[in-house]
Amino acid sequence: MRLYSVETGRFALDGGAMFGVVPKVMWEKLIPPDERNRIPMAMRALLIEEGERLILVDVGVGHKYTPKFADLYAIDHSTYTLKGELAKLGFSPSDVTDVVLTHLHFDHAGGSTEQAGEKVIPTFPRAKYYVQRSHWDWAHNPNPRERASFFPENYDPIQANGQLVLVEGETELIPGVKLRPVHGHTEGQQLVEISYKGRYLLYGADLFPTSAHLPLPYVMAYDVRPLVSFEERQLYLPRLVREEAIVFYEHDPVVECSTVVEKAPGRYERGETFLLRDL
Repeated sequence: MRLYSVETGRFALDGGAMFGVVPKVMWEKLIPPDERNRIPMAMRALLIEEGERLILVDVGVGHKYTPKFADLYAIDHSTYTLKGELAKLGFSPSDVTDVVLTHLHFDHAGGSTEQAGEKVIPTFPRAKYYVQRSHWDWAHNPNPRERASFFPENYDPIQANGQLVLVEGETELIPGVKLRPVHGHTEGQQLVEISYKGRYLLYGADLFPTSAHLPLPYVMAYDVRPLVSFEERQLYLPRLVREEAIVFYEHDPVVECSTVVEKAPGRYERGETFLLRDL
């Protein structure tokens, strides 16, 4: 198995929303905001190469947005694009056999489809796309809190083209790669757990969006069930410390991977930081 980090672009979200009840005087020391109170964020996908399988975990925001949308979220593809970074690794969209979507919010699933003339088609023509069934149903009946994060054109063409696979609960995608649902951020978000070179690696998605979100109280205001997120983090963090696990951060603008340390009982912080390619 080989793992690759794939930068798909950058964007920004409101820092207060990203850190919930944590005061700005604390979180701004970790990730300074811009003049509109937005913090810079990566949209970092993970590519898993195993035998004949080429598995992509999340796909960034894509390119189907309006100028107004791009301005609101400071979307920036001047340095990174999904297809461009895949090409640098020697791959094309038609090489991808599987796409795991942790959830269907626009910054995770927008790149699943692309505009082709007047049609919107799947970006990866040969791939099966994996989504938790409970989340698929949730996204098609959005609550007022999340409605602005779901855009059917990002995922309905996948189903229309017969490429959608609905997953129910914990699933082993291939040996050494498991999908595990969590429900605090949104119903049926699925994290990806990987056994890699004798280590446990977690694709943290929006349970641990950045390394600054490792402390237990640092739960996003975007989460629909913040107390559930807190409980899920309480379950994961001791294991991450105990197993000297690697956390791969989808949204951290600087830190790609790190270990987790417990500085004091219940006080978790990032440990050693490194790039995936150096493992």
